[in-house]
Amino acid sequence: MSLAPRAVLVHRATEYEELVARHGTHGQAAFFLSSRGRSIDEVVERHHRVERALALVSAAVPLSWRRAQVERADLDRFLFGPEDVVVAVGQDGLVANVAQYVGDRPVVGIDADPGRNPGVLVRHRPADAARLLPAAFSASARGDELSMVEAVTDDTQRLVALNEIYVGAAGHRTARYRLGLDGDRGAVETQASSGVLIGTGTGASGWLRSVWQDRSTEWGLPHPTEARLAWFVREAWPSPATGTRLNAGELVADARLTVTVESERLVAFGDGMESDALELTWGQTVRLGLCQTKLRLIG
Repeated sequence: MSLAPRAVLVHRATEYEELVARHGTHGQAAFFLSSRGRSIDEVVERHHRVERALALVSAAVPLSWRRAQVERADLDRFLFGPEDVVVAVGQDGLVANVAQYVGDRPVVGIDADPGRNPGVLVRHRPADAARLLPAAFSASARGDELSMVEAVTDDTQRLVALNEIYVGAAGHRTARYRLGLDGDRGAVETQASSGVLIGTGTGASGWLRSVWQDRSTEWGLPHPTEARLAWFVREAWPSPATGTRLNAGELVADARLTVTVESERLVAFGDGMESDALELTWGQTVRLGLCQTKLRLIG
């Protein structure tokens, strides 16, 4: 590498920071919480735990490395480089938020608040960073290559997600579209529904599972490293003009699910990041399937 490695520490604003930003001062935030039967002390303590975790990870970065720090809300404006090791310090969901922006760069998940997070993606403690960072570029570094899902529009916009991608109407309106399925003799169905959800094995522990549990499918959800996706139509509505036959399925290899918009506006967003959604309009088509790039989660 021509440049020294760079550790990019990613975090999200804590509940305390959001409260102070909203109410102006610590005292006003404390009064707001007390009026609702809560103490600000617990919020401050969690904030301090995150700060301590960030400080420990920052101190573990080798002296010869470069470093940067970025808040989750700024990920879509941050330029990652080929020499980066991305360190997500926070909750499991933060790793998912990072995934769509980092490509094949190694990612280390650090649990900033052990005991409150499941630790599925933030698998390590802050003290582990000193061991993990130098080994991240090693071919022998242990970890998982997690499958991801991508959406590509007919005008080449692209969205990648680690858990799932949702295509549907913004808010609670009905989504109207034509659903197409590769490999099924070009099967196409006009639908009205609450949207389409397509996800990975990593997402099988969240939103995807809640939908799958309500269906009678002959197949199970994929594993995080498996090259297979599951898709579901949410609350499809039968009518003389709309059908419900294509409502769930699996995608492997190069198979794609296509959604062609038949309403004024639909959106596609990944892993709950609605602020970074693709805007879809009349006649526009989006194709969804396995992403060739996988998330390299270290350890």
